[in-house]
Amino acid sequence: MVSVPTSLITGFLGTGKTTSIRSLLQHRPANERWAVFINEYGMVSLDEALLDQPAGDEVQVQELAGGCFCCETADLFKPMLVQFLRRARPHRLLIEPSGAGHPAAVLDMLREGPFFRQHLDLRAVICIADPQDFENPRTRGNPVFHDQLELADVVVINHVDHRDAASTARFREHLEQLDPPKLLIAETTFGNLKPEWLDLQTTVLRRPEFPGAHAGVTRGPVAASSPLSILPPQSAEQVLPAVPAPGQPVQLQNSGQGWWACGWLFSAHDWFPRHELLDLLEGISGVQRLKGVFHCEDDWWSINRVGREAAFRRSAWRRDSRLEVICDRAQDWSVLHQRLVTLGRN
Repeated sequence: MVSVPTSLITGFLGTGKTTSIRSLLQHRPANERWAVFINEYGMVSLDEALLDQPAGDEVQVQELAGGCFCCETADLFKPMLVQFLRRARPHRLLIEPSGAGHPAAVLDMLREGPFFRQHLDLRAVICIADPQDFENPRTRGNPVFHDQLELADVVVINHVDHRDAASTARFREHLEQLDPPKLLIAETTFGNLKPEWLDLQTTVLRRPEFPGAHAGVTRGPVAASSPLSILPPQSAEQVLPAVPAPGQPVQLQNSGQGWWACGWLFSAHDWFPRHELLDLLEGISGVQRLKGVFHCEDDWWSINRVGREAAFRRSAWRRDSRLEVICDRAQDWSVLHQRLVTLGRN
């Protein structure tokens, strides 16, 4: 295996990492195979669905669900990535850690493991950031958010078209004062990244200020309607059941680091009235991040919500309906579960 150009794309929850990767995939040369290795904080994987990639060998996607690369899934990270690389044989690799995860441990594994040192050409670390997070004292004081910025070689300020110009300027000023200085500080909209940024390289050693800040995740009980018991963190294919019964979605929970997450996997036979579904998902309080893909009466649709901002778009996904919600406060998930069951048709 030749040395594969590899980019780590980090960023806090909801900054637009998956959207940015989707924009990069649009620039993939026709003669190249690209691979994307994604870490899901929640137990239900959704990023593959949101990437909207057509079936084929040109883009291979592997998801590792149920915790962060840096702690809960650390033991699985190395063997799964090695296996993925051998299977996909990519010309380029993109790695997206969970937005709740600390990047230091991931970088250490990629730099220190003998297999990865030999087979991966690790290039500049790219962090997707939102000025709104910097303006939020709770997020700005989060050690993971702080070190995601500290360890990045390139910081891309996203959503500038929806943010106050003064807040963007304050954020940029903060970034320009970090030491060592960044290779690049750029501004963008809709997560658009320039493909040439993937080939930036640095010899600067950046150190985390809070390397031990990341706490573990606690897995909660499955809904009573599910016959499953909680599984240890594994690949998305291993965590999720193969065929949920119509009208009986499987519900999986986890929590940690001040976040509470719950995911649902629905039968492929279930479908949802789109406008009622959107009203329900937009009305959930305390949402930091919400991702979903649903079979509706007219087509398949994805929803991507960050805080109170939600986007709804048609999706190429056709496998099943699924939802993942991450909140900043404890939730009575049984209420949402019952409303989803009541709303579903089959």
